[in-house]
Amino acid sequence: MSTATPAKPRLTTSAMIASIAAPGQRTRGAPFGQALLKLAEQRPDVVGMTADLSKYTDLHVFANAYPERFYQMGMAEQLLFGAAAGLAKEGALPFVTTYAVFATRRAYDFIHQAIAEDDLNVKIACALPGLTSGYGPSHQATEDLALMRAIPGMTVIDPCDAHEIEQVVPAIAAHHGPVYMRLLRGQVPLVLDEYGYQFELGKAKLLRDGRDVLIVSSGLLTMRALEAAQALAADRVDVGVLHVATLKPLDVATIVREAGKAGRLVVVAENHSTVGGLGEAVAAELLGAGVAPRFRRIALPDAFLDAGALPTLHDRYGISAAAIARQVKGWLN
Repeated sequence: MSTATPAKPRLTTSAMIASIAAPGQRTRGAPFGQALLKLAEQRPDVVGMTADLSKYTDLHVFANAYPERFYQMGMAEQLLFGAAAGLAKEGALPFVTTYAVFATRRAYDFIHQAIAEDDLNVKIACALPGLTSGYGPSHQATEDLALMRAIPGMTVIDPCDAHEIEQVVPAIAAHHGPVYMRLLRGQVPLVLDEYGYQFELGKAKLLRDGRDVLIVSSGLLTMRALEAAQALAADRVDVGVLHVATLKPLDVATIVREAGKAGRLVVVAENHSTVGGLGEAVAAELLGAGVAPRFRRIALPDAFLDAGALPTLHDRYGISAAAIARQVKGWLN
């Protein structure tokens, strides 16, 4: 009989649903699903649609409450968006969920032709945006914003936290036309409520001012930029953070005004490839306005990224709070 001590079972975390919340950070569960449920109580035209991913996009909250208004289309993303277009033409308000890679790569032509060309009122909410999955290039939507920004008439939104997601849902329902929204799902951190933040479609908001550095950011990277700003304050580096939730239409006036303040390093930080995202958009607008600050970018490389644990990947690719702080300090020296 063996007397060896039995091995302890390995504790594993799915790279697919890994949380972006730090230990002990305040979170709110399924903010998209809860906000859609609240909206649906007031608007009988709201329908929910997904491609076999209701649980992993928080749409199950809506589906459980309104099964007669929920459409499970199976693993057929092109069919999903084609059907959404048809429902919108008949007067419904479809909220469509899947993973960002499947919408923007696999069903791009259907979104472009069936939805956007006819300016249909379809709201697309996509989970696993940018580097929020450790499953490698097949599930890392590092170019989704570039693709969606390129579609005429498409509104593009990259929310920061649960507080903002809850505000975005009714705002995009009130806006006519197609919308692409990045989606954080599960236990989503709460950050912006501490800054008295109110989402306004098409408006950038200065969350904190700073004399030394201005970080212009969207989505998850606004959360990390605020953390980096707090860390840098201990080194007497005063960092401002301008949150740009709406990438299209871009709030050019606010970006130019804040980036044009003399004496500051301007850093654009985004959870997206260096190609076609917020950094290129901001740089183009500053150049066109004749504003030329010291300018740097924090973004994912133009490459197929590794698989692995999210904290490791975020450090490796320079988008963790610690990595942002290190880069900013290096540029100031």
